[in-house]
Amino acid sequence: MSRRPDHAQEVELARGVLRAEAASVGALAGRLGVSFGLAVDVLDRAAAGHGSVLVSGLGKSGLIGQKISATLASLAVPSHFVHPAEAAHGDLGRIRSADCLLLLSNSGETDEVVNLALLCKPEGVPIVAITGDDHAAPRSTLARLATVTLALGPLTEAAEAVPGAALAPTCSTTAALAMGDALALALAHRRAFTADDFARRHPGGNLGGLLRPITEVLRFTVGKNLPLTPAGVTVRQALADADRLGRRPGALLITHSDGTLAGIFTDGDLRRLVLGRPDGLDRPIDDVMTRSPRSLPDSAFVRDAVRMVREFRADEIPVVDARGRPVGLLDVQDLIALRLVHDESTPR
Repeated sequence: MSRRPDHAQEVELARGVLRAEAASVGALAGRLGVSFGLAVDVLDRAAAGHGSVLVSGLGKSGLIGQKISATLASLAVPSHFVHPAEAAHGDLGRIRSADCLLLLSNSGETDEVVNLALLCKPEGVPIVAITGDDHAAPRSTLARLATVTLALGPLTEAAEAVPGAALAPTCSTTAALAMGDALALALAHRRAFTADDFARRHPGGNLGGLLRPITEVLRFTVGKNLPLTPAGVTVRQALADADRLGRRPGALLITHSDGTLAGIFTDGDLRRLVLGRPDGLDRPIDDVMTRSPRSLPDSAFVRDAVRMVREFRADEIPVVDARGRPVGLLDVQDLIALRLVHDESTPR
């Protein structure tokens, strides 16, 4: 039967759980030593030798292991999860001498995980263990069988530190996940994994969208539907020239005689000009444009545009080539359509 809701008490309990888990993860940083680098060595040799990192664990450790395996795979390290109980019933055939094992067990005594280590160790398969052993002296069975042990302990579960918290793995599973993430990212760094590599392997979702080349999302491109305005013409003439192409973008790009970007003149600039001076349309556009506007190189990613929009509130961003010549114009509405930034005028 549920208790009557006490939101204040529940919030305080939640804060205690989060503080306990954060403290457990923070303590790991001070405990890392040579063994962590040796664990990266093991995983790197497997990846370099066209092997896989086979991750295994039971129960909550198994769920954490599945996430770690997925992270490794997204970072171009071949990885699969192997259920420790099923390994002895045929799945050992998945394990090759070029592979390595990453085994998780908080106690270091989980029968199925220990048995998997016992079966693979004689075959020369390297084993990295993540356990809750005391980092100063790992003594569990799994730690003794492992090539390298990353010991997380001693850890105090939230149930022991927070009044009212139910008994369940919390700090131990959070610490194991954090250690797995640290291991995966350190390995990716050693293997010189880049944003380009990630983009090729993760084209979908928000992350994939942020890593798309900026040129892939441009609606307005030079030579197609983006006119370039030469410096020196009047605002009226610039607008007339742009209208010949039909629907014009929300800004005009002004160029020097050598074709490089000189400035930008936005619809907002036009509105302020007309309201401020009735004869403003006959002024040289050079006098009213924004000179040397912030721009992006055509080698940039969408994430660079999102950062510029958020930092400088830019609504239109010129995109230029290596010589500084405009190739396109990115409108903030393009990023809103991709759901990478929010329309601040629309309530969320």
